[in-house]
Amino acid sequence: MDRFDRFFEISARGSTLGREIRGGFATFFTMAYIVVLNPLILFGATDGDGAKLAIPAVAAATALVAGVMTILMGVVARFPLALAAGLGVNALVAYEIAPEMTWADAMGLVVIEGVIIAILVLTGLRTAVFRSVPTQLKTAIGVGIGLFLALIGFVDAGFVKGNAGSPPVGLGIGGVIVTWPLLVFVIGLLATLLLVVRRVKGAILIGILGTTVLAVIVEAVADVGPAGGPQGNPHGWSLNVPEWPSSWDATPDLSLLGEFNVLGAWDRAGVLVALMFVFTLLLTDFFDTMGTMVAVGQEGGLLDENGTPPRTREILLVDSVAAAAGGAASVSSNTSYIESAAGVAEGARTGVANLVTGALFLVAVFLAPLVEIVPFEAASAALVIVGFLMLTAVRTIDWTDYEIAIPAFLTIVLMPFTYSISNGIGAGVVTYVLIKLVKGKAREVYPLLYAVAVLFVLYFLRGPIETLIF
Repeated sequence: MDRFDRFFEISARGSTLGREIRGGFATFFTMAYIVVLNPLILFGATDGDGAKLAIPAVAAATALVAGVMTILMGVVARFPLALAAGLGVNALVAYEIAPEMTWADAMGLVVIEGVIIAILVLTGLRTAVFRSVPTQLKTAIGVGIGLFLALIGFVDAGFVKGNAGSPPVGLGIGGVIVTWPLLVFVIGLLATLLLVVRRVKGAILIGILGTTVLAVIVEAVADVGPAGGPQGNPHGWSLNVPEWPSSWDATPDLSLLGEFNVLGAWDRAGVLVALMFVFTLLLTDFFDTMGTMVAVGQEGGLLDENGTPPRTREILLVDSVAAAAGGAASVSSNTSYIESAAGVAEGARTGVANLVTGALFLVAVFLAPLVEIVPFEAASAALVIVGFLMLTAVRTIDWTDYEIAIPAFLTIVLMPFTYSISNGIGAGVVTYVLIKLVKGKAREVYPLLYAVAVLFVLYFLRGPIETLIF
């Protein structure tokens, strides 16, 4: 145990084995939805040949890769950052890339992107880019992600919904809480907040499990059912229906492992189109992870005076390997999950939490029904609370200095408003560089940050560029 403690630095980081285990469970339950959601997103699209991916195969591979990569992050980087198929990136692969080629070709581009990022890490370029970002802008990234996380929680629970008219978003259905799932979310949120205020150990994990039990009881009594469906059910559960499964085990279908082609896309879609897709994937993964590890480290007090987490190089390297592994398993790029902050809020400070989270994902490969019990409405309450905890760092930004305050503001607000971490980081970097140039302070900016700003300009203009290419 002493060697185990020293290796993972449990005592050195002020943690305990109990906190790490609780944190691992909390992280898993807040991100387990990906085992269900990723197959639905990928299944909803067809490739250039009209083929679809099988839901059971995608589900099994999603859980397997998430488990292995999360454990790898824990052992190599020893940082409480879990990984799984990235939301947003999977939609890009499914609805923009795959229709131009075959699924194997599209996943081959994901593998190429992961390999490129790994090379950038090994050469030190990715770490250098991270260090070139000003400390207060890194703080703004963490704050913006906290706000983004809270919005994800509210939207996933159905507490905030989009409207066809004006205003564009609103509360519940027609501005009223009228559904059982939404009532379960509100009760779970308030109960967990009270536990947090009273500083109960395991408050977030207790909140998730308690809200899940309440949801199971409500479903058994009210027979709410899933949202949508053939007949439409706006009052249903967002994703998982919290009902006791008839069986606990499921035989995993791992047929998608290794089903990728790194050369097919270049012939099928053309070199320019393939390059643009790789560039978009690369830039999204490149900066999403940077923002996520800063936010998680900030929440756990693991950053140094420059806003840098320990073993940054190892974190970024494992993340890049995970991107390639996701493509190789046909589940889209795997990336670091901001939901890891839920585990950190429970006390996780080391890679031990990852061992727990990863093991639970591996169990989910064989026990998929276990994952499907926890509804969005139970996990979302935890995300809102973690969002609040991360938002408190906003006080450390100097809002009287417009040269950093304006880029920080844009970074914070554009993450939730555009539903993208990369968009927020890009807006902050571009405006920071632009303001320094206009103020005649070009020398205060790292030369590498100018290159990053140019890349982000290309990223924001990729729509017109893709139109010209296509």
